[in-house]
Amino acid sequence: MSVSYQKLFSQMQEKGIKKIDLRTKYKINPKTVDSLVNNRSVTVDTIIQLCEILDCQPGDLMEYIKE
Repeated sequence: MSVSYQKLFSQMQEKGIKKIDLRTKYKINPKTVDSLVNNRSVTVDTIIQLCEILDCQPGDLMEYIKE
């Protein structure tokens, strides 16, 4: 099972939020940011936090990639 967070990074770019902002301003663990960058699993709590930051829904951030 694979996931892509390309939608997340597109949303962030549109709203002027950088990866460093996730770590510093929003206090998201650097390992979690690394997981997002590398399309690895993250917790539902992280997805909810990102939805709150970006004012969106989970489907706006991630996409299931069928293998």
